[in-house]
Amino acid sequence: MHRSQLAALLSAFLLLVAGCSAPVSVPGSSPTAEPPTETTDTSSWPDDPPTDRLGWEAGYWHNESIDVNQSDGLNATEREAFVARTMARVEVVRELEFTESVPVEVISRAEYRNQSDEESDPAPADWNDQVWESLLLVGEDRTIEQVFDEIYGGAVLGYYSPSEDRIVLISNDGTPTIDRRTLAHELHHALQDQHFGINESPPTQDEQLAENGLVEGDARYVDRLYEDRCAADEWECVTRPAGGSGSGSFDFPVFLTIYTPYSEGPTFVSALHQRGGWEAVNDAYENRPVSTEQVLHPQVYPDERPVAVTIEDRSSADWVRYDTDPVGDTVGEASIFAMFWKHGAIDKTDLQRNPGPYSAYNYTSGPSAGWGGDLVVPYRPASDSTAEANPNQRAYVWKTVWDTEKDADQFEKAYVTTTLKLRLGAKRVAPNTYVIEKGPFADAYRVTRQGDTVTIVNAPTVEELDAVHGQR
Repeated sequence: MHRSQLAALLSAFLLLVAGCSAPVSVPGSSPTAEPPTETTDTSSWPDDPPTDRLGWEAGYWHNESIDVNQSDGLNATEREAFVARTMARVEVVRELEFTESVPVEVISRAEYRNQSDEESDPAPADWNDQVWESLLLVGEDRTIEQVFDEIYGGAVLGYYSPSEDRIVLISNDGTPTIDRRTLAHELHHALQDQHFGINESPPTQDEQLAENGLVEGDARYVDRLYEDRCAADEWECVTRPAGGSGSGSFDFPVFLTIYTPYSEGPTFVSALHQRGGWEAVNDAYENRPVSTEQVLHPQVYPDERPVAVTIEDRSSADWVRYDTDPVGDTVGEASIFAMFWKHGAIDKTDLQRNPGPYSAYNYTSGPSAGWGGDLVVPYRPASDSTAEANPNQRAYVWKTVWDTEKDADQFEKAYVTTTLKLRLGAKRVAPNTYVIEKGPFADAYRVTRQGDTVTIVNAPTVEELDAVHGQR
């Protein structure tokens, strides 16, 4: 998937999972018993410092009481106090100073939807669809855009925009309330941006998820530490409003894929913090993780890097690659895990067994571990008229490289024996060749393994497999 679509998704996804009610159970995100609404007692606080300092922002100390009551929504004065003190508290937890104030804007949900509709993805939609189809997550009966719409629903509550340096909160009515953990999370994104820059995004799906493992992991780790202080009555905290409901119906395996940074990122950042304090986390922004493998297995970061995978174009004149940059996508270990989880190639109950200390789920499995690198290259018919007449007339080549031949063999068996044949009803019609006759993944598949490398070729028919990627 190209940068624009997945990066935009992860950005707008923030408040769906950061401290408010998400469509899944996330440890540590549920409101706890709350202290009473705070009252102002300015006589007990020291004077404002002559210059800005850690733990003080815009006239408020991090442990200062504020007069905020959200029962009838926040007025401008309450919002200003709430934001300023939260900034001071984020500074104390993260041991970094805000260099400038952060605007917090509230817009209506209708306005947000209009903005979302106006955003465009320069990558061809069917290119993206082929990437997700290669993972056997989104078939030809749907588009990935439709699936994303289902996941979003009306549950997105806001986001931090690095390009505009502002936080946007989305309100269903004219009197918005703010969840303190959500606010801390989004303010921390502004803090990250001021110190490290988070506006750029890598070109492939796996790199985007990996880098967001650091960015989101840092923010969720901080908002968790923030919330722990509230729960322990170390700080007086503004009562959290009742959580909104998540989307009623959504594709959980796709959700599982894009949730990777939020689930596994905090444990990754916690591991860095244990290695060398906040300085080790700061240093990671100069050497950001480049694969979900590094995020899922912090012990391999930063030394174990993915291998560069290339696919020779062996297509006939009837098939061409898309005019995209890059020409293919890397899906990575976390996405492969989601594929095998969806189709029961791994024990589904392992998902919630022994997650990391700050993780919601356990994304490790035998068939997905040992990933060394991969590349998916989508193809389309050379004739535009053929492509327009049949949108499902698409193909792809997916090459995966594994740490060992044993890892490659385990992946191949989980993909062919359990996923294609057992779960999707594929029939073997020739050596290494399978056909799924019905359903959203009805196509021809050729799966070959050479040592530590497994190559999957997909085409509408068996006869077209060689036309897409000729055998050598």
